[in-house]
Amino acid sequence: MGGVEAFRKAQRAEGPAEILAVGTAVPPNIVLQADYPDLYFRLTNSEEKTQLKHKFRRICESSKIRKRHMFLTEEILKKNPCITAYRATSLDVRQEMMVEEVPKLGREAAGRAIKEWGRPVSSISHLIFCTTSGVDMPGADYQLIKLLGLRRSVNRFMLYHQGCFSGGTVLRLAKDIAENNAGSRVLVVCSELTVMTFRGPAETHLDSLVGQALFGDGAASIIVGADPDPAHERPLFSILSASQVLLPNSEGAIEGHLTESGLTFHLLKKVPGIISMNIERSLDEAFGPFGVSDWNSIFWAAHPGGPAILDMVEKKLGLKPEKLSASRRVLAEYGNMSSACVFFILDEMRRRSAEQGKSTTGEGEEWGVLFGFGPGLTVETVVLRSTLVPQA
Repeated sequence: MGGVEAFRKAQRAEGPAEILAVGTAVPPNIVLQADYPDLYFRLTNSEEKTQLKHKFRRICESSKIRKRHMFLTEEILKKNPCITAYRATSLDVRQEMMVEEVPKLGREAAGRAIKEWGRPVSSISHLIFCTTSGVDMPGADYQLIKLLGLRRSVNRFMLYHQGCFSGGTVLRLAKDIAENNAGSRVLVVCSELTVMTFRGPAETHLDSLVGQALFGDGAASIIVGADPDPAHERPLFSILSASQVLLPNSEGAIEGHLTESGLTFHLLKKVPGIISMNIERSLDEAFGPFGVSDWNSIFWAAHPGGPAILDMVEKKLGLKPEKLSASRRVLAEYGNMSSACVFFILDEMRRRSAEQGKSTTGEGEEWGVLFGFGPGLTVETVVLRSTLVPQA
């Protein structure tokens, strides 16, 4: 058995998984939130629904979003009116767009992460691709291999229709791969477009209006590996633990169903309350082994599902306003981009650190948490440790 044990030990990395690079991308089309109610009701031929438009305007104003990026343009919607109706048969039209555009936006984000990483694409051993936008076989992971010129022997994983929590899911999976495959380098790509969920308003489904006001398009990519080469790699965050839990009494709180009219989302008003009531237990379980219990002493990359979630989490834990500032800024500038959001937040923290000369969090904290929330209700909790920027 000595040979087997030695072989298994040789397979494993010595240190924890590290985030080695981050890249993001968005479509060029920008929609200002202040203008969106008029635009949305005009493009969906719903201008006669004045009371519904008034409700939608209030939702947009309370969203704390300034702008969003969207692949769908006025020209595309005019050519494809079936997308603008609430329940028109449109799946084929949406699918045709998604099969091409989801990998393309993912390639843009991945290209930036790879450029920052600085090593050849031939060094990538694993690929994780995640999207809630469309399905296909072979999937977007297969298309990305061709777009980037990755090795044909890359070990790939395709995650479809996980929802907003899956930014944490891909980190959990990447951590397990990197730590159990010595020398591996995992390319993670999350690419999300609202083509599957865009639709006109309906008086009978006001929760759909919330989604139309919140969701935006974007892609993010990270590279994960253990035992970084100090000569060529500069880690940003260590991934020390990752876990997933289904929250109690939350069935049906967030749902998505793929139909002939695209992907329909259903959201209940109790979502922020359920998350805030259970978040401290997730924190205690995740940080207990590390002796951390002051939630204002850590940095936060919390998925900005909406302003109400951030507000209630902040109040429940007594967080200082700056703790969720990166999440709030990403929400304001991009909206809710589902799985990609948490990596935009990490990139925002890094941007602040470059300006302030502090740690990768921009605030100087050593420990941090990445939270993903989504259908289930599912919560992903990832414990991160920042890498300090050398001081001059």
